[in-house]
Amino acid sequence: MAKKRLTGLARNLRNNPTEAEKRLWSHLRANQFCGAKFTRQFPIGDFIADFACRSLRIAIECDGGQHSGSDADAVRTRVIEAHGYRVLRFWNHDILANTEGVLQVIADEIALARNL
Repeated sequence: MAKKRLTGLARNLRNNPTEAEKRLWSHLRANQFCGAKFTRQFPIGDFIADFACRSLRIAIECDGGQHSGSDADAVRTRVIEAHGYRVLRFWNHDILANTEGVLQVIADEIALARNL
């Protein structure tokens, strides 16, 4: 996929976030979460990660019901991992219903990445 097309798509996704993405972004934005800098809708390879910490190579995906049993998500994860990122996937429902638990998983991954 052309970089220009990905950039336009990423911009559109940033302007139309899901409720789960809004909730998670409210915690990840402005280097406020564990001192890690995250960006939204970041192109990696031919895909766009919902959130990415470039310095620690962590990508976060927020999955809605359309992702249930999706073979495309496995391919997406492999491609993002091939670019050196660790992919964390969370269901939108979990982000909304168990925000603290999701944030703890992300914090643990940040700590692990810093200790490598």
